[in-house]
Amino acid sequence: MYLTIKETAEHLSLKEQLVETLVLQKRIRAIHDGEQYLINKEQFTTHLEEVETYRAQILEYLNEPFPEDLDIKDED
Repeated sequence: MYLTIKETAEHLSLKEQLVETLVLQKRIRAIHDGEQYLINKEQFTTHLEEVETYRAQILEYLNEPFPEDLDIKDED
């Protein structure tokens, strides 16, 4: 399924200008049909899945309790 720049910006929760800049920099693959750029929606599926996995790993790490430090109990 192909999306316009506006639809892609809504899908990614980004500004249209940023999406257009990324297309022109070739950081987002797109096809120009003579009037507008068309972007394949499927190219973002893997990226969004990886971002969610990374976010879950970070939250798991942040929620992990601190181990007790053995030096704290030392009575010198």
